[in-house]
Amino acid sequence: MTPMFRHGWRTCPLWTFLVVGAALWPAGCSQTSGTGIPPGTPMIRVLLLENQQRVNLSAAAPPTVQLAPGSPTRQLRFPPGVAVSVTLSSSGWQIGSASLGPGEMTLEPSVDGSLSVAEHSYRGRFRLIPVASDRFDVVNELDLESYLPGVLRSELYPNWHLETYKAQAIVARTYALYEARTEGIGRHFDVFCDQRSQVYGGLAAETARSRDAAQATAGIVVAFGAPGREVIFKSYFSSCCGGVGQSAADAFGDPQTPPLEAANHGNCCIASPKFNWGAIIIAKPELTRRIRAWGAWKKQPEKDIGQVTRIDIAAVNRLARPVRFIVTDARGVRYSLRSEQLHEALNTDAGNGVKLPSVFCKPIDEGTNIRFADGHGYGHGVGMCQWCAEEQAAQGWNDEAIVLTAFPGAKLVRAY
Repeated sequence: MTPMFRHGWRTCPLWTFLVVGAALWPAGCSQTSGTGIPPGTPMIRVLLLENQQRVNLSAAAPPTVQLAPGSPTRQLRFPPGVAVSVTLSSSGWQIGSASLGPGEMTLEPSVDGSLSVAEHSYRGRFRLIPVASDRFDVVNELDLESYLPGVLRSELYPNWHLETYKAQAIVARTYALYEARTEGIGRHFDVFCDQRSQVYGGLAAETARSRDAAQATAGIVVAFGAPGREVIFKSYFSSCCGGVGQSAADAFGDPQTPPLEAANHGNCCIASPKFNWGAIIIAKPELTRRIRAWGAWKKQPEKDIGQVTRIDIAAVNRLARPVRFIVTDARGVRYSLRSEQLHEALNTDAGNGVKLPSVFCKPIDEGTNIRFADGHGYGHGVGMCQWCAEEQAAQGWNDEAIVLTAFPGAKLVRAY
């Protein structure tokens, strides 16, 4: 029988966005404001650009600029459609011919979406935050519901079912909210705009389907816990699990979380071109270079690894998916890496070179090369598999059934 769960969403108190749960909320009641954004929708801070020396801005309508909270604002006169450069020096900001003072700078568009940064348009406002005397980060600040349509189309194919989009909206909303209330504390952004968090393409990535999916699920998140004390968690997702997922604990060293355990999905995502993939061969010197680069980036002992001689599977989960590997160098030193540490290391600084879709595979020593054979899946395989979600939607599952199957034991609740 096709799973078609009834919506039993709960509303959560506004005093927290980590613990959720209270009285039952009627299904289908969006409780949105006149603008379509639910009251109490939190803001999200998206890191668009890092460590920049120069960024080009263009505006369809004059934006305003403010250098400190509470300080006077001034309107910037941009030639319509003409790029104007922004730079930072010890004396302060320079925007085109206008010299401004030092400090953090906020740019507010006069019309939402009318200001473009590096040739890309986004909703919301922008904070330009100094990170050195002449370098700065660019952060896009906007409400969470306006952020999601620019994520959904960036993460899914345009012709996929609306129920897949709605499921992705719930999961992406939960992920962003969790990051904002955990990793975002103590830093000037909540999420990255790329695969380090979830891909965000701004206005250009929005479609009617991505907007409809966000609006239809506005405020809904996935949570786990006792009734009335449900807690949101880091709701991971990836492209294709290859039939077998892994737990967040095995993949990333996260605490054990029941909805994020390993799962057997069988052939659900077999339509993915990466469900099975052929052997990939990488020369050992190149593997060594990549692992050293990863070690230096992460400040791990692998930065000093000798010539890689072999990579072996050290442990598999209960479903036989590899979850830990041993990398041995020419000195006989052995390095133990979790699956996603190895995946990240083997793809670090790969440039245009070959990359591994996943480490759900078997590494084989071939003298000067390592052959990665019997490969399955694309990504880490934790949480919701997007290709599984699309297959389930094609079979008639609704968004709730898709999400709760991906995260066993969890519930859908209304966070705001």
